[in-house]
Amino acid sequence: MPIVNHLQQHKLLLDTHIWIWLIEGDSRLSQELCHAIDRCQNRDGILISAISIWEVGMLVQKKKISIETDCLDWIQMALGQPGVSLVPISPRIAVQSTRLPGELHADPADRILVATAYEENATLVTCDEKLIHYGHNYLVSVHDPRRNVK
Repeated sequence: MPIVNHLQQHKLLLDTHIWIWLIEGDSRLSQELCHAIDRCQNRDGILISAISIWEVGMLVQKKKISIETDCLDWIQMALGQPGVSLVPISPRIAVQSTRLPGELHADPADRILVATAYEENATLVTCDEKLIHYGHNYLVSVHDPRRNVK
């Protein structure tokens, strides 16, 4: 599976929390990942799943995160960043999310993310241990941005 310092020709699908951290300038993102993101931005290789829009809205609504502006304004600003592409939930992604091999919990958002990474041939960037474990054992490439890779 590709690792972040070899992603010059790959796409990155950001899990919702990674997307939020990136836009908010969170220090939990490694410098290595920030460099990979810069490279991918030049190739329109930063992908955001449509399910992440829903997740951000839910997190704001439930007051699990706070953002400075209206949620919709924040999303439009975040999607307008250079090199960022929104990936819709296509019928193929929706069905693929129900056919994932092996054990993955039933969270539909996570299943959509895994199916999107697979269909887009992208590396899923996440700190979610269940997704990291799943990716290392099955059909998607994952990267935990908290771990430095050589």
